[in-house]
Amino acid sequence: MFGIVGIVVIFVMVFGGYMLAGGHLEVILHALPFEMIMIGGAAVGAFLLSNDMAGVRQTMRDILKVFRGPHWQPQDYRDLLCLLFELVRLARSSPVALEEHVENPEGSAIFSRYPRILADHEAVDLICDTLRAASMNYDDPHQVEEVLDKRMERAQEHALHSSHALQSMADALPALGIVAAVLGVIKTMGAIDQPPEVLGKMIGSALVGTFLGVFLAYGLVGPFAARVKTVVEDDSSFYQLIREVLIANLYNHPANICIEVGRQNTPHHLRPSFNDVENALRGLKDAA
Repeated sequence: MFGIVGIVVIFVMVFGGYMLAGGHLEVILHALPFEMIMIGGAAVGAFLLSNDMAGVRQTMRDILKVFRGPHWQPQDYRDLLCLLFELVRLARSSPVALEEHVENPEGSAIFSRYPRILADHEAVDLICDTLRAASMNYDDPHQVEEVLDKRMERAQEHALHSSHALQSMADALPALGIVAAVLGVIKTMGAIDQPPEVLGKMIGSALVGTFLGVFLAYGLVGPFAARVKTVVEDDSSFYQLIREVLIANLYNHPANICIEVGRQNTPHHLRPSFNDVENALRGLKDAA
């Protein structure tokens, strides 16, 4: 919702201010289709040239994050803590029983209680691979911690690809606007024998290219890139919580302490309250 509001504010303030200052939209609207073909087309072509098909698809999907916001909500963090509590408790009481849940999470009665988490392959793989590693009697928990850090760093880098791609496009747009403006000047110079009123319109149309490149870069594409980055970083807190809880488990802290470590390391605006988590865990204990 805020994304749509932001776009509306940008257009109203820029073009509304231009019209209040006495400007006429006719010149811009007349030149806009041709300038957009040159600038927008060149930007899209450069984007396709610098990305593979997987990167293009990822960017197209991630643009929706500007309007949808983060995937993981506070209740998902509470559910994740409950899921991890059940798995850690089972790992302590019956490591053999844990194996069936780790090896086949889709058929696990524990995982199936949390369908949103189960649908996320990265989260499920991170949980299962770490618990599997813990069951292999690693002598040094730091070894598992290092593997987790490297894995999450690579995942974060991949998730931020869309933001980097959009920012690269934003950086290129002002220069592409200058290219379109130069082409407009060349066209104007070819008609130098025309009267001043004709040349004035042609020069105005040429300058639309510079305006459009800067406007798209700093008014739309750049903010899109920044918003995608913010959403990705917010969602990464979900996987960071998994890391914190499972690392605490490797150090043989009590299950409740492992969960509290994860809760405390969750960003404040996403962190479930202590009572909320405690009540959810008490419900699990009663159900067991």
